[in-house]
Amino acid sequence: MGTTQLDTVPEPKYWHLKDTVPEPKYWHLKTVLSEALDSEFAVGEILPNERELAARFGVARATLRQALEQLELEGRLQRRRGVGTTVAPPRVGVAVGDAEQAWPGTAADSWQAVDCLEAAPPAAVARLLGTPAGRPVHTVRRIRRTHGQPVAAELLYVPGHSVPGLAAIDTAPGAARARTVLRELQRLTLEGQDRAVELGSARAEDAKQLDRLPGAPVLLVTTRYVAEGATAAVAVATYRADTCRLTFGETGVQLLAAG
Repeated sequence: MGTTQLDTVPEPKYWHLKDTVPEPKYWHLKTVLSEALDSEFAVGEILPNERELAARFGVARATLRQALEQLELEGRLQRRRGVGTTVAPPRVGVAVGDAEQAWPGTAADSWQAVDCLEAAPPAAVARLLGTPAGRPVHTVRRIRRTHGQPVAAELLYVPGHSVPGLAAIDTAPGAARARTVLRELQRLTLEGQDRAVELGSARAEDAKQLDRLPGAPVLLVTTRYVAEGATAAVAVATYRADTCRLTFGETGVQLLAAG
């Protein structure tokens, strides 16, 4: 980045922080910083420190911090422990309510299988699955990354009756077993799926995977997969709220996540 101060840039006019405007200074600074991110920085690049940025734009560090915090909330910047403030990846769409339906783990799937174990699902998931409370099901853990950074974590709950052939397959625990469960699930004919989106707080385990603090705001996307007239599986995906947003289009709701 150069050394031109913000209030000396000739155009556009809103770059002049000393003009009399109703908006606070940090908001105009945020706009200029956003344009600088697009033109001068690459994804993952570390920004100069606050002292250097404040000197370049001729603003107080308090004003600069407000602008940086706003850009972080909008998903343009990421503050990483031990690294600093970096440019966040661009956002891409994940359809919610799209007409196109597919099992998890297909060729177009952007998730990576991490592990699989047998555990009792949460009560709300057990009700969706139609299984007795406390009965273990296959629980596949998956992660979605972009530019090497985690943006979402998912737990896919699959009852034993959905993958009966799994009992005859000797697969070691871990990612290999997770992929096997996904392959067996795809043997069923997918008849439909529905999704629900809600705001939540990151659990300790998900927060660790997503490099967030426990309790950080997240978007929870619950997907119910239907086969043979019954619920065959339920997925609960946790998206970082600072890297995604909801939009509404002709095909329904779309979840936009950094990617």
